[in-house]
Amino acid sequence: TPLGRVVYPASGVAVLDGSRADCALGSDPDAVQPGVFGPSRMPVLRDAPYAVNSNDSAWLTNAERPLTGYERVFGTLATPRSLRTRGGIEDVAGMAARGRLTVADLQRQQFANRVPAAGLAAADVAAACPSVLPAEPEACRALAAWDGTMDSDSRGALLFDRFWRKFTGSVPVAQQWKVPFSAADPVRTPRGVDTGTAGFAKALADAVAELRAAGIAPAAPLREHQFVVRGGERIPVSGGTESLGVWNKTEAVWNAAGGGYVEVAHGTSHVQAVGWDGGRCPVARTLLTYSQSSNPASAHFADQTRLYAGERWVTSRFCERDILRSPALKVVRVRED
Repeated sequence: TPLGRVVYPASGVAVLDGSRADCALGSDPDAVQPGVFGPSRMPVLRDAPYAVNSNDSAWLTNAERPLTGYERVFGTLATPRSLRTRGGIEDVAGMAARGRLTVADLQRQQFANRVPAAGLAAADVAAACPSVLPAEPEACRALAAWDGTMDSDSRGALLFDRFWRKFTGSVPVAQQWKVPFSAADPVRTPRGVDTGTAGFAKALADAVAELRAAGIAPAAPLREHQFVVRGGERIPVSGGTESLGVWNKTEAVWNAAGGGYVEVAHGTSHVQAVGWDGGRCPVARTLLTYSQSSNPASAHFADQTRLYAGERWVTSRFCERDILRSPALKVVRVRED
């Protein structure tokens, strides 16, 4: 349809005319059922040292072996990737290069809370801050001292988060970076935040003013303002937004009238780190961040949320010998009289 010709290249949404026979669903010879694509026309990656995807196109599932030749419905080709995709590729490719990946490596990655946006912009933002905000030395010191993570104890993370949302939300992408996107270098571009672009100074000033108005110090630790509530208890959680590129995704909600961030809305949910140690039983560590029960009266209402906040894991037991070794094992035999 005319509408489909516009939206399909841009979004991958196909708009068809159901009254026309030529818009009927097709079928590939190797499809598992009529009306769907067959494997030969899907993006497929085999025998690669790593594969990673952060809710993005299949194109850069492995940056050294970009996937091409697939239909637009599966995603775009040669277009800018999200910071979360770029950060994930850097981290996973780095782990693959070191080799001998373990479950413990995956556990550390989950809570690394590295901010890819910080690697691209934090130093430049901190350097520009004194000239942009000469009356806010405290804020500039917080940015300069920030460790570039969204850990619960990070100071300066909250200020950078607020700035980054304003900067990327108000400044056109083409004006944000000194080095534009290149399909030949998609993980490292765009880069070099343009601190001289129109809107940079305003975004930084507005972020500081916003925190001040909410009574929040620029160097306040993240744990005081990024949290979930269980049974009236505030439980601080780490992680950051998609726009920051943080692997451990956490979407906090800003409410200026409510005094800053209110309870986290969504983000990391079910997490698992699974591998094998050469035996037939998997080594598995899991987390259900929102806990096992939605009943406030249950002992499991906040159990794994607290584990998540403390960056601790559940040992999942699959094989009989592992189950029998569990200190929490309780055997109940049921029989019918």
